[in-house]
Amino acid sequence: MPVEVILPKVDMDMTHGTLAVWHVAPGDNVTKGAALFDIETDKAAMEVESPASGRLHAVTAKPGDKIAVGTVVALIFAEGEDVVKVAPAPLVEPTPAIGPQPVEVILPKVDMDMSHGTLAVWHAAEGDSVTEGSALFDIETDKAAMEVEAPATGTLHHLLAAPGDKVPVGDVVAYIYPAGMAVGPRPVRAAVAAPKPATAQPAESAPGSVAAPFASAAVTDSALRATPAARAAARQAGVALAEVPGTGPKGRVQRDDVAAYLDGQHSPFPAISSPVISGPAVWSPQPGPLHISTRKGQGIPLVLLHGFTADSQSWAPLEKALGPDRALIRIDLPGHGRSPRRKLRSFADLARMLVEAFDEATRAYDRVHLLGHSLGGALSIAIADIRPRTIASLSLIAPAGLGPEIDAAALTGITRATRAESLAPWLRRLTATPEGISDDYARAAMKLRADPALRAVQADMAHVLFPDGVQPFDLRPAIARIECPTALIWGRHDHILPHRHSLAPAGDFAIHLLSAAGHVPQIECPERVARIVARHLAGAMAGI
Repeated sequence: MPVEVILPKVDMDMTHGTLAVWHVAPGDNVTKGAALFDIETDKAAMEVESPASGRLHAVTAKPGDKIAVGTVVALIFAEGEDVVKVAPAPLVEPTPAIGPQPVEVILPKVDMDMSHGTLAVWHAAEGDSVTEGSALFDIETDKAAMEVEAPATGTLHHLLAAPGDKVPVGDVVAYIYPAGMAVGPRPVRAAVAAPKPATAQPAESAPGSVAAPFASAAVTDSALRATPAARAAARQAGVALAEVPGTGPKGRVQRDDVAAYLDGQHSPFPAISSPVISGPAVWSPQPGPLHISTRKGQGIPLVLLHGFTADSQSWAPLEKALGPDRALIRIDLPGHGRSPRRKLRSFADLARMLVEAFDEATRAYDRVHLLGHSLGGALSIAIADIRPRTIASLSLIAPAGLGPEIDAAALTGITRATRAESLAPWLRRLTATPEGISDDYARAAMKLRADPALRAVQADMAHVLFPDGVQPFDLRPAIARIECPTALIWGRHDHILPHRHSLAPAGDFAIHLLSAAGHVPQIECPERVARIVARHLAGAMAGI
């Protein structure tokens, strides 16, 4: 029988998900655990793995489709098995409860072959009042540490799982009682047999070498902070997780960390890395977290995300115009500034990286303001959509993701330029008029871009994020969901992203169209942008 590929439920009140991209095509051979497709949920853009090995057929959903949870989107056939059509998924009518009943809080299934999840932390305590949609607890899934929301409003009781517990999918971990309802006796959670540890086999040692002590490492691996995807990658490669430095929050080992380890980045012995070749230049992925810098100040911090081919230093004119008292947090994108170079597969992949860095950078704050420019603006929309309770206000300067058009020639020209003379004409596309970029500015910019590996990694990013010279990711639905005070700032003479994109999304937000400004108004007219941002932040705080 073919194995059904379904759209998984990744949140207890989730009814639909948007299929973002397929990583394989009909007829392709797939391996169990390999990336199959991405879905966009209320929490993140998430990768779904293949539930079996075989050949993919009967694909019924295409990128952009909004699909009901549990719908069969494809079938995986064993070698030689006859291909059949997908039968419609049967609908089950829920049985209505008689009278008020406590609402079960369950551990959701976030991957098709997932059987357990680790409860990482509770955000509410026994007896706390919770609101439907508020953060209730975090679980570690195959993709990330994921936030689970309360399925109802009421009082939280009977917490049946503690942080660190490995809980079967579908198990009740707590109950939410409606207001005024008497609390019943505490249910007993069924004991779950712990999985038997794999018997460690002595590795065959090459002559003159010593077998690694995998038996002891296997015992400690379960206690390490690591995403399940990292654990699976380590098991497949025969790597002890204890040997892999983690770059995630609180040192959590992530799949990229395992890949970097295998590339020889952390090995004490010489190893052959896995370089990425981009034209004549070669670059290798680098380990480590994204670079975060801060400026001390007063009030709620303002988080800054720069645009493509820029870095955190590009905010200097706007920072000066905002004044010295504003607390700032800056994040360099992968392959930019002082952040490590990383391989990307999609915009969703990049968004996951930025959410992790954002969580780490804002861990000490309940709320922050968020400001992003261009690609950083698109990532700011994604973060605000995924972490809505953390964002006090959102400011966007010419954000990407609101329309397909983009000046791909300028991006290609900037990433490929090897001399100031060839870089300058493309940089002048960024401003309203060519006079906005001087020859001295172009020479200084080229000096920062002298490393061929830097240009190569950014060229590869452009190829992934803007294939065929278009923006394939559509963030209009995401910005329409954002409820915090939001302002769009756009130059009327933007040659990179047309300012008409500001009119495309639905939603309630302010739009500021600046005359005599292009794609980088924070550099062309920083005082004007600073006044708009300062008023926006003040208005957002007045409404809290």
